[in-house]
Amino acid sequence: MTSPAEIFVSTDVEADGPIPGPHSMLSFGSVAYHPDKTIAGEFTVNLAPLPGAAPHPRTMAWWAGFPEALAKARENPEDPASAMPRYVRWLRGLPGRPVFVGQPAGYDFLWVYWYLLRFAGVSPFGHSAVDAKTYAMALLKRPYHDCAKSRLPREWRDPLPHTHVALDDAREQGAMFCNMLRANGAVT
Repeated sequence: MTSPAEIFVSTDVEADGPIPGPHSMLSFGSVAYHPDKTIAGEFTVNLAPLPGAAPHPRTMAWWAGFPEALAKARENPEDPASAMPRYVRWLRGLPGRPVFVGQPAGYDFLWVYWYLLRFAGVSPFGHSAVDAKTYAMALLKRPYHDCAKSRLPREWRDPLPHTHVALDDAREQGAMFCNMLRANGAVT
């Protein structure tokens, strides 16, 4: 008996602070990739702030350098109580078992997992999350901090924009992750 095929859900989060609860997730984008880099679907949403939450000054100082991306993240925000169950339905409709992919997964997964449990009561990912930078570290046999995107092999980096708009960044990191899978022999 074989398990269902894995589908890699590259996800990028934009937030107004370092942690959920005291701060809010502004937007997120997910792109579901088959290992061969075929896209199975995309999901993106801008979210209304959490009641009682407030932007963190240091995070907002960072956003000051990207005003267009921040403006894009604030267009038509949706209540997380309706957005997250819709995201669960999208994840469950994918043609495979979803595996979260982030860079850094420790940050992006924290936000998505918290919001899923808080507003949908379930995470279709379970605890399955892959950090693309850690995967690069293992492939290249280099220290973690030597595996920034700019230092990765050129053939891993498709000419996709990194705009700090969640869906754009999810596409970029997902394509890169699929290129790493190919480099590791996981895809023929």
